[in-house]
Amino acid sequence: MILDNFKLEQPISYKYLINSIRKNKTSHAYIIECNGYTKGYDFSIAFIKFLLCPNHYTNLTNCNNCYQCKIIDNHNFLELKIIEANGQWIKKEQLSELQKDFTRKAVIGGQKIYLIKDAEKMNQAAANSILKFLEEPSPGIIAILLTQNINQLMDTIISRCQIIHLEKDSNNEDKKKKIAGFIFNSQNEINEFLENDAEFFIEFIMEYINYFEKNKYRTIILKNKKYLEIFDDRKKMTIGLQIMILLYQDILNYILDKKLEYFDNIDIIKNISLNNNIDTISSKIKIIYSVIENINYNVNLNLVLDKLIIKMGDVKSVQNSWN
Repeated sequence: MILDNFKLEQPISYKYLINSIRKNKTSHAYIIECNGYTKGYDFSIAFIKFLLCPNHYTNLTNCNNCYQCKIIDNHNFLELKIIEANGQWIKKEQLSELQKDFTRKAVIGGQKIYLIKDAEKMNQAAANSILKFLEEPSPGIIAILLTQNINQLMDTIISRCQIIHLEKDSNNEDKKKKIAGFIFNSQNEINEFLENDAEFFIEFIMEYINYFEKNKYRTIILKNKKYLEIFDDRKKMTIGLQIMILLYQDILNYILDKKLEYFDNIDIIKNISLNNNIDTISSKIKIIYSVIENINYNVNLNLVLDKLIIKMGDVKSVQNSWN
């Protein structure tokens, strides 16, 4: 995969990167927002090849399919590190190990690059760790953070990176598959979820959050018992919470006048958006992520769910945000 493969699908990003690199305006850090584009990782690897190529070729015509591109494709290139979630999260230990590796000079060429896949899955400690790395960039090191939604990253991280927004796929991918792909790492788990639980779980979470947004703390009394009958262990509880995150992410997309990526019920999404803004939605998403991160340390799932509703209920609505 080389950069010219994306010339038609991503014309704006393609031209911008070509021009900036050839004018020696390389940034020390990039955020690539996939925005629903399913080839975001392939695009990132093609961009990395372009950065590392001594001649900055965008195709194979001139260099005759060089060895360097082949070893990048085979994950054997010493100057490229790819970080992805270990389980549900990208953890601080992974980034600490990366920083140690990058204290050594590049063996091939003069640059080292690290790519963080699904950067929104960095836990708080990992995000703070990478922020320190970005605040004091070392010469010859380039960071690329790949994310589906830039709004899930810390503002301080965003402010230190060059932003590349990819255009959405022309074909709409099945939204349930997108949800399943966010939650699970293996194809077997994805298939099992789609066959057995997806439709019911998704519909219940939409109804549950819609009720919460209208009734706040009453959700604890009137809805939590039913929730715990369905999501009755830690794994299922986590699945439900992850669906909540994607629902709020689509509400954020609606507020920002972006395309809905995961859900089709525009009426529910529109109604919830009326009592929220970017800040309140972002706060609720952070609360849910925090609950997921700590769920294994809590014995009582009922208490976990009650605390979630209380914390999200405490987030000020649009009407009260000036009080």
